[in-house]
Amino acid sequence: MKLKVKRIHEEAKLPTYGLQGDAGMDLFSVEDIVLEKGKAVPVPTGIQVAVPVDHVGLVWDKSGISLKGVHRLAGVIDSGYRGEIKVVMINLGEEPFVINKGKKIAQMLIQPVLSVDIEETGDLGDTTRGDGGFGSTGLY
Repeated sequence: MKLKVKRIHEEAKLPTYGLQGDAGMDLFSVEDIVLEKGKAVPVPTGIQVAVPVDHVGLVWDKSGISLKGVHRLAGVIDSGYRGEIKVVMINLGEEPFVINKGKKIAQMLIQPVLSVDIEETGDLGDTTRGDGGFGSTGLY
């Protein structure tokens, strides 16, 4: 499978896999940005992609960045979207976080999508878990 990528900024980097077998391909910032504490900012990548039909691009954190308290928000790239990929990032850390042009900011996985028919019902059926939510299977 191929992922078509179009650079819309002359300094944009194409997504790359860090190591053979990695699930996610790295996405890179095309701008220098200071992400202040508590702020969310869309970070441009300077690229557009054509996610194959019946697939989705899912944008996830880079672990090294998340250890600094910086995370991505949102992250679904539908196969019909052709705009610039921007990664909405939020700084939950205590200090400003500097994003330099060319820096890895997130990773994107391409995964198959199953479309379903929506059917309203009054009965979902019983399960062992039922409506047990957060912590219902134990904390540790």
